[in-house]
Amino acid sequence: MTPLAEILSRRIALSGPITVADYMAECLLHPEHGYYSTRDPFGTGGDFTTAPEISQMFGEMLGLCLAQAWLDQGAPVPFVLAEPGPGRGTLMADMLRATRGVPGFHAAMQLHLVEASPTLRARQRRTLEGYEVQWHDTLTDLPSLPLFLVANEFLDALPIRQFERRGSGWAERMVGTDAGQLVFGLAPLAPVASLAHRLADTREGDIVETCAPAQAVVETVAAHVAAHGGAAIFIDYGGWHSLGDTLQALRDHAPDHPLAHPGQADLTAHVDFEPLAAAAKDCAVSALTPQGVLLERLGITARAQALASRLSGEALQSHVAAHRRLTHPEEMGNLFKALALAAKGSPLPPGFAHEP
Repeated sequence: MTPLAEILSRRIALSGPITVADYMAECLLHPEHGYYSTRDPFGTGGDFTTAPEISQMFGEMLGLCLAQAWLDQGAPVPFVLAEPGPGRGTLMADMLRATRGVPGFHAAMQLHLVEASPTLRARQRRTLEGYEVQWHDTLTDLPSLPLFLVANEFLDALPIRQFERRGSGWAERMVGTDAGQLVFGLAPLAPVASLAHRLADTREGDIVETCAPAQAVVETVAAHVAAHGGAAIFIDYGGWHSLGDTLQALRDHAPDHPLAHPGQADLTAHVDFEPLAAAAKDCAVSALTPQGVLLERLGITARAQALASRLSGEALQSHVAAHRRLTHPEEMGNLFKALALAAKGSPLPPGFAHEP
């Protein structure tokens, strides 16, 4: 049993089962034993690899996308370039390198990162050495300026709640203990007003997930963009209209049971983009776009060909594999989706279209 499992077991013994959201929050952010509080989980030495770690092309495409969005809105000066949950800082470093040649962009930008982990802040500081960076604990701390933001695999780690359909009501999935082990169970049946509309498209035993923190993030960003201008791009794995249990754990690059190693495995859930689009109602919102489609629209294949011309042997093979991994429908191309928003009256960022 991990140290955090012992802490959670004692808490449950004293006050009863906890929600899946509480469990996720403790596992990821407990100040002493939380997954993100104690390690750098990215890359081959961690537990998972994100798109920016696969190829520099991912960040280059997104950087130029936001730079063009900045130009399309009249190149406001100054403006905030921001990323919540920036990992090692790899994505932002690639974005900054790609946008150095955009006239006025770097001179006008204020670079802000939203990061709760001291360990990852230290890594980001090393990655972005030479840039003036301001760190924040929350998005609400960003200055009141036009905001151009990218969030990649940020929403999937925000705590979810799970509800199981029982008759004409819902029983919340909880984490309790049995014979000294953490186990899933169900709370008593109760009405859930926010899920009343889901009785029409679910059956007995179906699980629906909600993520109020993700909605709050998008609401905060949308309110900022609506008030001050700018654009935002959210990229994550998930889909439209939650249905089913998507809670998963990853440890040493392999699937793990979500309750097996609390604090020592990454916990995520698929992002339901439907309520997020609704949360951005004060902005222009794009159609949900597969990652592969977005990157192709932004010109990743031409960039890949230019880089390939300088490579050979294993380096070339690795480069070709990275392009495929990011864009192919059977790899990350369809699993990951992108949603963009912009101030009303402004164009959406390049690569995105309005809902048909």
